[in-house]
Amino acid sequence: MHQGTDMNLAPIALFTYNRLWHTKQTVEALRGNTLAALSDLFIFSDGPKSINDQEKVTDVRNYLSTVTGFRSVTITQRPENHGLARSIIDGVTEIVSTCGRIIVLEDDLVTSPLFLQFMNASLEEYANNERVISIHGYVYPVKADLPQTFFLRGADCWGWATWERGWKLFEPDGRKLLKELRRLDLTDYFDFDNAYPFTKQLADQIKGKNNSWAIRWHASAFLHDRLTLYPGRSLVQNIGNDGSGVHCESRQEYAVELSDEIGTPLRVPLEENLHARMLIGHFLRSVRPSLRKRVHKFFSGIKQRAVPLLKHNS
Repeated sequence: MHQGTDMNLAPIALFTYNRLWHTKQTVEALRGNTLAALSDLFIFSDGPKSINDQEKVTDVRNYLSTVTGFRSVTITQRPENHGLARSIIDGVTEIVSTCGRIIVLEDDLVTSPLFLQFMNASLEEYANNERVISIHGYVYPVKADLPQTFFLRGADCWGWATWERGWKLFEPDGRKLLKELRRLDLTDYFDFDNAYPFTKQLADQIKGKNNSWAIRWHASAFLHDRLTLYPGRSLVQNIGNDGSGVHCESRQEYAVELSDEIGTPLRVPLEENLHARMLIGHFLRSVRPSLRKRVHKFFSGIKQRAVPLLKHNS
């Protein structure tokens, strides 16, 4: 991978809503990146869902108007609420159609100072390789060492980058994606060999139980047999797993220590790294029991609270 600042730096798209503290952490970390001052930042501020969110959205926008430290800062204030999925889909489409490539962050992703360097170098390296659909900055905290860089099939959503050619493969229709996964008998593999219920997430999106753009992005890339490049150590920390985000509960299992080095990126085989996939599968299985415990605790609480009501009504 090329190092230095003579590369074609990708614009950064940051999607925000009503979380001022999280947004500040995200922007401050991004501003501390080695390539920030040479990068164009495009901020998309979604409108309030209701009058109850108006003040928080206004607070975020007042802060955003003070952001400096980048080559340019362009802020788009949505007059109405798009929702996260539409906001990201529309924003990414707008930027890649004019700039050809993009780095994407949400308002709860704190980055290593080397994040932009890794993303831009990787975008440059694989710009003309159709098999590679995206670059990702976060990697799960597995128990063993991962390669310096590696590929996985599909796409991801916690600090990522792509090109216009990659984003053109995005299929917004979840029904089409699920039908194709089932037709090709790929649902088990899509679920990391049943380690995590990605297929159920897609089915829930179709039913309207979630509005995830990310599961559709992952499925789109997966069905086209495209690869995403990951760093061996995470360059992104998600601070939104505190219950404050959309479709987000409090989770600590995904916490990582940000890498303070990229190392010497190696030109790796253009194929899914099965060893890395196995390690991540083990990790995903390890976090599922805690999820089941939380579900059991929730329903146990409902049962306990219901007993007095039943006695009262009998």
